[in-house]
Amino acid sequence: MNTFNEQELRATALNVREHIVRMSTDGGCFTGASLSAVDLIVYLYSEFLNVNADNLTDPNRDYLFLSKGHDVPALYGTFAELGLLDKTRLNNHLSITDHIYWHPNTHIPGIEFHSGSLGHLPSVAIGVAMDIKISGGSNKVVCILGDGELNEGTCWEAMLVANAYKLDNLIFVVDRNHFQANVRTEDLIPLEPLADKFAAFGAAVKRINGHDFTALHETFNAYPFEEGKVNVVIADTVRGKGLPSIQERADRWFCNFNADEIEQLLLELHSQQATQLTSETLVVR
Repeated sequence: MNTFNEQELRATALNVREHIVRMSTDGGCFTGASLSAVDLIVYLYSEFLNVNADNLTDPNRDYLFLSKGHDVPALYGTFAELGLLDKTRLNNHLSITDHIYWHPNTHIPGIEFHSGSLGHLPSVAIGVAMDIKISGGSNKVVCILGDGELNEGTCWEAMLVANAYKLDNLIFVVDRNHFQANVRTEDLIPLEPLADKFAAFGAAVKRINGHDFTALHETFNAYPFEEGKVNVVIADTVRGKGLPSIQERADRWFCNFNADEIEQLLLELHSQQATQLTSETLVVR
């Protein structure tokens, strides 16, 4: 594990957010959700997971499964900053010449499993965690879930299985940004009290500010939270974090900005002064 340096983590996260903004054009991407997950993903790969450019096929590596696959710009941006992916490949987003598009693709080294259909990867993560347990390994398995994804019954079925097999080498991380597509979670199918629900399924639960690197460090350093219990981290985040002009806006979950807006938004990341956006928004209900 690296020496914890919050300033370096914040600098890396800012660079990742710049990558996400640049991918939010010429077809766009799920910008808001990706921005909420940046700090989680940067912390996990920088400080917690035994994953680097040299061990991507090593059976002793740790595993991260991005179940909310539409956040993949945050994952690819982190890969690029940490040397797992050539930064120039991000320019190929949505190009037929590469595999960089709206959801994870295992043709990209470091992607453990295709995702996009929500609710499926918790079961995949459980299978890997069970194999590690049976084999006597010490690998850690992390699965990042969206909060809206928890409407899928397979997530709760997975929790039952993880509890039955006492998978304390498995960590479910919920990116709790309180939105799903262009509606608030609590206005559609309320999730709270979320920590109590996970605890009722047998999990050891911690709830933190998902943008606070010190809180992330203290929490993941406590792994495993309780012997014989699956670990759950509910990370309260802000959708669109870093861009005041789209933060917590229901209509800015998927963004396809024009070239001028991209330049303005890159400046906004540094100034935190909201810009005026004119590109169309996306509403599905």
